[in-house]
Amino acid sequence: MKFDFKILFILIWCANLGYAQENQDTPILKILLSKYYQNEKVIVKNRLQFLSFYCNKAPNNEETFEVINKSPLLKQNAVEIKKQINNQLNEDWSKELNIIFTNQNQYLKSKVNSCLSYDEFHKVSKRFNDNNQRLMIVSKPMYFAQKYCLVKVAFYRNIEHNYGCYFLFEKVNNDWVIKETLNEWET
Repeated sequence: MKFDFKILFILIWCANLGYAQENQDTPILKILLSKYYQNEKVIVKNRLQFLSFYCNKAPNNEETFEVINKSPLLKQNAVEIKKQINNQLNEDWSKELNIIFTNQNQYLKSKVNSCLSYDEFHKVSKRFNDNNQRLMIVSKPMYFAQKYCLVKVAFYRNIEHNYGCYFLFEKVNNDWVIKETLNEWET
């Protein structure tokens, strides 16, 4: 009986760890959506949407090393951050979007509308034959030092003028806030 209780305890503890991280992704995503969709128009009556959200969590890659080398705080926590670099990531934002938009944030939802895959974004761009659409791509958040988070946000267009940066979040009084913008680039 004691053996079964230990296994149950370990399973519950592991599930709580997974839920805690997922639970942290939701407020981070909400802040980013609110920031970038702030000036977008509400999507009604088939209005063309200029900013679309990419459904998948983008994997973190070796570009993160460059960001780490430019920041003293990130250098101190490099080992913990580097462990979270995973090019084989296969996750999406559906759970977090459902949490954000269930019974609240309906105004923001009317701006975000629905997320798109890469192929769906290209179909929309070709259909309107217009180069003013952007695809917002958010990487999987990387948590470290119990109160910091690093997230890459990039904007893709089927022409030039792409943009990206990393946001360093800090947890202050149980709320995530953007502390710094790192490694901005634009083409």
